[in-house]
Amino acid sequence: MVRRLAVLVSPAVIPVGRSHAIWALTLIVAIFTWALAGCRGGPNAAFTELADARRLAADLRVEFSKSGDASNRAVMADTDEESLVFAREAEQATQTVQSDIAALGPHLRNLGYSTDGRLLEEFAKHFAEYLTLDHSVLELAVENTNLKAQRLSFGPAREAADGFRSALETVGPLSKDHCRVESLVAKAVLAVRDIQVLQAPHIAESDDAAMTRMEAEMGALEAAASDALNRISGLVDAKAQPQLAAASAALDRFKDVSRRIVALSRRNSNVRSLALSLREKPVLTAACDDSLRSLEEALTKEGFTATR
Repeated sequence: MVRRLAVLVSPAVIPVGRSHAIWALTLIVAIFTWALAGCRGGPNAAFTELADARRLAADLRVEFSKSGDASNRAVMADTDEESLVFAREAEQATQTVQSDIAALGPHLRNLGYSTDGRLLEEFAKHFAEYLTLDHSVLELAVENTNLKAQRLSFGPAREAADGFRSALETVGPLSKDHCRVESLVAKAVLAVRDIQVLQAPHIAESDDAAMTRMEAEMGALEAAASDALNRISGLVDAKAQPQLAAASAALDRFKDVSRRIVALSRRNSNVRSLALSLREKPVLTAACDDSLRSLEEALTKEGFTATR
């Protein structure tokens, strides 16, 4: 720089005369002004802004990946508590992504990177669509209705069914028609067990028509169990009434739990959230990833251009 200035201000370069001297002085001032601007970090400021832009783009990709992973864990979680924890993690990562988008835009405009700016806008558009879908996924995931239905089936429903069977086991010997009563007891217990068998596929089913068919079958089985119990009451001695009362109470509990299972199963939050995650979400995730990868590559090329 000093050598260049020396050449410019040497007598051989500056023309003779007062006007020429003024011209030379003006040229020298302009050169020093340009040199001072460079020393104050004009290019350095651009490099700093580019570095910030590249850092934000890289962070965007990391946080977007974290958001997707946390959302998937919320869908696959076994408990309400785990689902909520992972849903909050996904939300935090999502907020960081949105902050990075807002921070990166001005850097790209200041640098004059119009292509990079378009890539960021493209990602923001895909991400908005992704957010709409992911919001639905997380809302369904934290409800855990299928898991709750499953717990009811394996817990309270099974306990009520076992209580129903236990109450009827001792009724036969106290009846006037032992063989007939034993046959009705077997029919009632089998009907309840068949309902239990239907609960599992109903919980896992996603088709409304299929669930409706299973519910109709469950209703018929409940009616069969109640009818058998009523017929038994007319065939046993008074000594068997306490057992019949216990069986009737157990059957009522079973019916109530079964209705709750069906209601939760109908909501199908786990099945629906999993279906959205496996079928629709990958397309939007891939679109977001492609935009972010293209943006990072574009910023990398801008960096090489700047160094040259």
